[in-house]
Amino acid sequence: MPTTPWYRDGRLHFGAGIENTFVPQERAGERAIDEYALTDHYAQWSGDLDLAVSVDAEFLRWGIPWHVVSPEPGRWDWSWTDRVLDGFAARGLRPIVDLLHYGTPTWIEGEFAHPDYPSFVTEYAARAAERYRDLATDYTPVNEPMLHSLFSGEYGYWPPYRSGPAGLVQIATAIARGFVGTQRAVADVLGHEATFVHVDASMRYAGDVDAPEHRETAYRYAHQAFLVEDLVTGRVGPDHALLPFLLAHGLDDDALTWFADNAVQPDVMGVNYYPRHSTELFESGIHHGGGFADPRPTRDDGVEGLEEMLRTYAERYGAPVMLAETCVTDDVPTRLAWLDASVAAVNGLRADGVDVVGYTWWPLFDMYEWTYRHSELPRAAHLLTMGLHDLVETPTVLARRRNPVADRFAEHASRGAR
Repeated sequence: MPTTPWYRDGRLHFGAGIENTFVPQERAGERAIDEYALTDHYAQWSGDLDLAVSVDAEFLRWGIPWHVVSPEPGRWDWSWTDRVLDGFAARGLRPIVDLLHYGTPTWIEGEFAHPDYPSFVTEYAARAAERYRDLATDYTPVNEPMLHSLFSGEYGYWPPYRSGPAGLVQIATAIARGFVGTQRAVADVLGHEATFVHVDASMRYAGDVDAPEHRETAYRYAHQAFLVEDLVTGRVGPDHALLPFLLAHGLDDDALTWFADNAVQPDVMGVNYYPRHSTELFESGIHHGGGFADPRPTRDDGVEGLEEMLRTYAERYGAPVMLAETCVTDDVPTRLAWLDASVAAVNGLRADGVDVVGYTWWPLFDMYEWTYRHSELPRAAHLLTMGLHDLVETPTVLARRRNPVADRFAEHASRGAR
């Protein structure tokens, strides 16, 4: 008898995440980012899973380091991930597995721009699904695919350093093709047992969006926030707001037909929302390039923005939604206030009929800012105080120290389990 999927049992499920950004490529002035190395998760994974259990998390968003399991073409090393996923099972903790969280292995020349990137990532996904078919059934094919596309395709900030509209369309299309291949490969292995949690970043635009110098860009960005998800779900058709832009910058009719014919859908639509970063402002008379290196100013729209984003994704994609990442980077009282306010907002949406099935505090323990890549300073200079547990440098180990946010999270999770 088929069992009811976890996201259909009527409860709000609480979980956490371990930051798993991987950009292993290096060049002059740019260090590799491997958050598992920076946070010592490779060595401390067992204790880290215990931390998740200690706060009553039902699930943990966690990623396979593709560059580690595939260090060279044709060579696979699953030894570390074998131990970790066995550890999930031993603890009764559900992994929601990120297959791609920004980086590719270093041997893929041109990264997402390599003509065979979709086939490379599809093979990797199929191998992972087959190897862990008894340990993991919940997969996120690509975490934040639009941010991938912007950082690597429009802003020229991460490999392969494309820029401008043509770069954006090239990288977004390649990532979307790999996304489709990944989901179909996992589904071929797991069948109806597979659950696909698509996850993208909230991108809201406000301020002087109608100023003549910003109107065209602001309109594009408002629709572009959904571009990769629209491509993979077959929603880019004759009436799509970005169709003229896409066709003008490299997408052709054959590609559109391919996406329509091979569309994949989310079982759960994950929404990442950070109140201090998810709403960018356009200012009349002021040009900001946008992106990590040249950001527009932001506005904290708090729970109002959160509620809008969850409603928008639920309506646009017709799937249950989950808050897949949220937090504020600040002191403990400020984090506690956001935790309480955001949980209350999610429960309010549920009471109003919005099918919100999950709440994720990100991360389980602190992380290091991506500016580490362009810095010569030690990792401690880039610490982000975000977690349910603090990272504390000691002479012998990078310690994890539980803070009051973990206690409050556990209270919310315990109520959600009832």
